[in-house]
Amino acid sequence: MNFRMAGAGLTVSMLLMASCPASANILATASATTGSAEAAATPDADAPSSFIPAGFDAPALVETGNFKLVPLGPDLVDIDFTAYMSSIEHLQQTFTRSTGWPHKDISAADAMRDMENEQARFAKRQSFAYAVLTPDGSRERGSLYVRPSTVDGYDAVVSMWVTKAEYDAGFDAELFAWASRWMESDWPFENVAYPGRAIDWESWDALVAASKAGKASQ
Repeated sequence: MNFRMAGAGLTVSMLLMASCPASANILATASATTGSAEAAATPDADAPSSFIPAGFDAPALVETGNFKLVPLGPDLVDIDFTAYMSSIEHLQQTFTRSTGWPHKDISAADAMRDMENEQARFAKRQSFAYAVLTPDGSRERGSLYVRPSTVDGYDAVVSMWVTKAEYDAGFDAELFAWASRWMESDWPFENVAYPGRAIDWESWDALVAASKAGKASQ
């Protein structure tokens, strides 16, 4: 693959400032009051606080010839907001499966809180949310999330979305194919779930429900 990583010792904020001029467990239903991407993709409360080995540092910058990934955070709030607000209906149908996120009444405060939460989770190694940007960092094409799984047999859940324009241009399939290779080559997981992609939603929903029922009966 044609990409390179920055040293993980750099802080997230320094990387974001250098790479961009502006500032889901998917199955969870977003709160209509906050309407944030974070609420739509928050890991289940039963998920472990950290699901990566102590000696592994999640990539803080990945660059390819066609796009780059940087951690979501406050410096990206403007272009992230622009991206998902351009594709409200598309994302409600393909990403969250909910009208809770995104929606037309998301405020600037909601958007910033979302970015702050995602940055904090990344720093705590609880989950890893990335903006998928154009190579020059001027526009967000979508987002990618690496989160813990509550379903036995899966080490992580990876989800992603792209804007409606990018989806129509075929970038969704490109990003999924690349992300699958990236997980295999650069992350310490044995088995990654891709709900709505490698596993259909009905099957994944059933696995999640069974997992929760099993924990409740213990």
